[in-house]
Amino acid sequence: MPFVHIRVTDTDVTSEQKAQLIAGTTQLLQDVLDKAPEKTFVVIDEVATDNWGVAGLPVSRRQPE
Repeated sequence: MPFVHIRVTDTDVTSEQKAQLIAGTTQLLQDVLDKAPEKTFVVIDEVATDNWGVAGLPVSRRQPE
């Protein structure tokens, strides 16, 4: 029974994109590990950019690249 936990920042992720992540992850586990989709769980957590850091700064404080 696979359990996949995906974390993304809470900006610009649509419901459709989340549905695609869930479907794609489920399909990948079926293709690679022969896991049954009905027994595969995918959870998506959205993290505020104040709570997600990279290169020593919260994402909310970094300059866009």
